[in-house]
Amino acid sequence: MANTVLRSKVCTQNRPVLSTFKHFIDSYSVSGIVSRQFISKGPASAKFHTLPASPIVDSTTGNGRDFTSINSSTPYNLCFLRHGQSTWNRDNKFIGWTDTPLTNDGVLEARLAGQMLCRSNMLFDEVHTSLLRRSIRTVNLVLMEMEQEYVPVHKSWRLNERHYGDLVSYNKKEMVKAHGKEQVKIWRRSYDIPPPDMKDDHPYHPKLDPRYRLMVDKIPKSESLKCTLARSSVYWENKIKPSLQAGKTIMIVGHENNLRSLLMNLEGISKEDIINLCLPRGVPLAYRIDKETLEPLPRPDGNLDEATGFLRGEWLCGDEAVAEILERDRKQVYDTSIENNLELGDSRKQWKNLMEFAIGKGGPEMRAKSSQKGDFFVEKEGVVMVHDEYEEEPIVVGKM
Repeated sequence: MANTVLRSKVCTQNRPVLSTFKHFIDSYSVSGIVSRQFISKGPASAKFHTLPASPIVDSTTGNGRDFTSINSSTPYNLCFLRHGQSTWNRDNKFIGWTDTPLTNDGVLEARLAGQMLCRSNMLFDEVHTSLLRRSIRTVNLVLMEMEQEYVPVHKSWRLNERHYGDLVSYNKKEMVKAHGKEQVKIWRRSYDIPPPDMKDDHPYHPKLDPRYRLMVDKIPKSESLKCTLARSSVYWENKIKPSLQAGKTIMIVGHENNLRSLLMNLEGISKEDIINLCLPRGVPLAYRIDKETLEPLPRPDGNLDEATGFLRGEWLCGDEAVAEILERDRKQVYDTSIENNLELGDSRKQWKNLMEFAIGKGGPEMRAKSSQKGDFFVEKEGVVMVHDEYEEEPIVVGKM
């Protein structure tokens, strides 16, 4: 219990106290795993969730844990997290292996995920992620919020997003209008049907990226979820599985389809059902994994999650909030009657302002991890100014 109180203090130092939002926050409890946080939605639908307390027990022996993981306050030992909003998430484009950066909202989503984890009292022994910066920067921001920057981070192309082939850079809703909702859903979510192959002269071909210079022969032209699972399962067997068996607490930060492939394998989801599994950005999914069998233990309520209907993990923001996010994401892609971009607009601005008030604006390190719109440096009448999305007016930095 002492550790729980200590973590709650550490994670809120130098930031506005969340308890000022009396209408959002329930009474604080140190007896269980508490996770009270804002969700990536407008302020009217901000929600909080308290995970029931569970004994820290090795399910195979009935005794206390027999390893020295830093995660000594919770029984949760595996966490999945999808990265924050990137520029092409915002623009509703197929991304794949394209290295799009986080937006400022994506930075905020990552920081909120870090706050959720901070309040859950989970601590990680190691983190695994892809070679793509939207995922890597999410890792960095989460660990900064948790004050766990010292944790080893392992990166691999095997945890990259699935390769979307020739769909890369196209607007998803425009493709729905051109090819129909069912065809786009098959390309995005089916198990063994890949999108059309990427042409060799595609402007976003991964072979143009220096990080893949030593593995050009391994770059796929396109991938189905089956192809993605083939490479992610190799990483699971060689890296994740041994760490879990050793008693380590692991966080995997990745991309929707790569995480879908791992969850399909972990949960035993069928090839027919996997088309219906979608994952939100920036919401941690915490599991209790039996370190002998590597099977997920049941949720405290004994049910599968209500948001997707497939998972034994706990969404740290609650099932209802995740269901709302997934419905918004569905409309963003498939509902052609909605012309406006749901990732933009007044409701998104209200959410951003409330979140920044709750946890504080990002400092220089946080801002460095986001993209900047337009020209960063601007010269006008001999005065050099910097555009910063956090400020209403350009900042004067010098004269020519």
